Amino acid sequence: MTEWNRDALLIVTPHSSGAVPADVLRDMLGGEVFDTPKREALLRRVFLDGDPYTDLIYALPGARLVAAPWSRFAVDLNRERNDRVENGVLKLTTFDRQPLYPPEFQLSEEAREVRLRRYWDSFDAQVTGALAGAALMIVGHCMAPRGPQLGHDTGTPRPAICLMTGTLDAPTFPVQHWETLRQHCAEAFSEVIQTSDYRDVRIGVPWTTDTLSAAHHARSGVPAFGIEVNSGLYLAGGSAPRDDVIRALNAGFERFAAAALALLS
Repeated sequence: MTEWNRDALLIVTPHSSGAVPADVLRDMLGGEVFDTPKREALLRRVFLDGDPYTDLIYALPGARLVAAPWSRFAVDLNRERNDRVENGVLKLTTFDRQPLYPPEFQLSEEAREVRLRRYWDSFDAQVTGALAGAALMIVGHCMAPRGPQLGHDTGTPRPAICLMTGTLDAPTFPVQHWETLRQHCAEAFSEVIQTSDYRDVRIGVPWTTDTLSAAHHARSGVPAFGIEVNSGLYLAGGSAPRDDVIRALNAGFERFAAAALALLS
């Protein structure tokens, strides 16, 4: 592959972590936080309900990288700070609407603000700092094969890959490059897609806009977009990682990122 300026690219993986801060973990489990099997079962559950292995899929040596330190179920770093909907910045259930906290748990306004200040604000500042001088930001995710209960497309089959470039009224990546970007994506990941049950590479399906991309593009003017790979491509039975496919996805992303950056030159 022709060498390219990787330092011009910022890659953000806001949902790759399965870690939960000890204070939040105790809110979730109470006294059972000291029960190792129950604690490990919860951590495994939130890891798989996040974006598992996306830190590996999207890691490119030489590029700027900001990876979430905490699970999206401690704080969702790809939500607006004041997003209070059910699937907002601080969630009380998993995506299949299973409770994360005991029935009596209530998150006070004071506790909410402490958690946001401690975890959301610090991540936001880290992304802002890493974006200085960058030419492109790509936000890397994975998505379930079908829309979950906690979502707008419940039960709907999803494509192999979704690119989130914003809307025509509020693009986060230049509109004139959208179709070329999609074509580059389909070509770069063709090795994986052609041998899977998930074939389409779509723009805006099932989501049009990546929240981090929109927020930081609005502040900095740096072009940005989100990418979602279907977890059915690389998780056997929904939980077992297929190392060969994860490796191939990473190689495909390297090709795609180089092509995406070249569109802006």
